[in-house]
Amino acid sequence: MTDDAYFRRLVDEDALRAYLEAELGPASRFDVERHPAGHSNETLFLTWGSRELVLRRPPPGETAETAHDVLREYRVMDALQETPVPVPETVLGCEDHDVVGSDFYVMARVEGDVLRDAEPERFAETAARERVGYELVDTLAEIHEVDPGAVGLGEFGHAPGYTRRQVDRWGKQLAWAFERTADERSVPVLREVGDWLDENAPERHPETLVHGDYKLDNVMYAPGTPPDLVAVFDWEMSTLGDPRADLGWMLSYWRDPKDPDPAIPELETTFMERPGYPTRRELVARYEERTGIDFEHQRFYRALAVYKLAALGEMFFRRYLEGNSDDPMYPKMRDRVPALADRAKRIVDGDEPL
Repeated sequence: MTDDAYFRRLVDEDALRAYLEAELGPASRFDVERHPAGHSNETLFLTWGSRELVLRRPPPGETAETAHDVLREYRVMDALQETPVPVPETVLGCEDHDVVGSDFYVMARVEGDVLRDAEPERFAETAARERVGYELVDTLAEIHEVDPGAVGLGEFGHAPGYTRRQVDRWGKQLAWAFERTADERSVPVLREVGDWLDENAPERHPETLVHGDYKLDNVMYAPGTPPDLVAVFDWEMSTLGDPRADLGWMLSYWRDPKDPDPAIPELETTFMERPGYPTRRELVARYEERTGIDFEHQRFYRALAVYKLAALGEMFFRRYLEGNSDDPMYPKMRDRVPALADRAKRIVDGDEPL
C-alpha cells in the first residue's frame, strides 16, 4: 500500500474539515500531515487557521476499535487539565465514525523535544542532565499524587489486585506467543522468571492513578534551558493501579554507567550513562521523598517490567513468523528476547542491582 493510500484510510479531509468548522468555527487555513514516528495509535498534525493541533486515532483495521482506545486517552488527559500533571490542552473528543472512520480526539500541539535517540546539545552539561532526570521522576510523582475521585477518575479502573493481574496478563500473552515461537527456539529462562513473579507478586500495594507506559521518550521537554518537562503523552494504558509498577517500568529504560550492554540496542538509548544524569538509585530516592511511597519489592517491579518487554518482543516474533509484519525489528526478537530474559533473571537473582 502506498503512503498516499494509507493516508486516505486515516482521514477523510473533507469530512474532517466540515467537523472542525462546525465545532471550532471557520478557518482560512486547513492542513493535515501524518506524524511518521507514531507507535500504536496514529498521530496527525493539523493546522486550523492560526491553531496548531494534533489528532490521535487508532490505526485502520477491524481490531482498531477494541485494541486502541483513544477516547480513554482523551478522558484522562481532559481530567488532568487543572492538575500539576503537564498534559496537552484537550480540544475535542469524537465518537462519530463518519468523520475519520474511527473514534478520535484533538489536542493542542506542544512544542519541544522528545529525548529518544540523543540528548539536545543544550542539555549536554551536568546541571541540565540532572534536571532532566529529576523532572522525569517528579512528574511521575505528580501523576501518582492526583486524587482520582476529585478529577472524575474515581471509576477509571479497579486498583485492588492490579499487580497480580499484570503478572497473569503478561504470562498469558507470552503463552500465546510461545504457541508458535517455541518451534523456532525456546526461552526457558523467561518461564523461570514468570514463575518467580507469580510466587512473589505483592498481595497488597498502594493504589493511585498510573500511566502504564511512563518513560523518557513519552514526555516532552520545552525548547530552551533549563530543562522543563511540558507534556506527558501516550496515556492509552492508564488506569487505577500500583504506582510502583510505573516506577519499575520507567527504571527499566533508564541506564546507569555500570550496566551491561543493552538487550535491544536498536531501541534502548544510552545517553543517560553520561556524567550528570541521576542514577536509578537517585531517582528512586527522589521519588520516595516526593511521594512517601517506599519502593519495596524493587526486584519484583524491575523484573516485571523487563518480563513485559520480553513478552512484547515474543509477540512481535510470532507475528513475524506468521508473516503478519514486515517490520525489520521483529525478526531480531529471535535473539533479543532471550537477552531480555537473561536481564530479567539477573534482576531476580540480584546480579543487576538497582
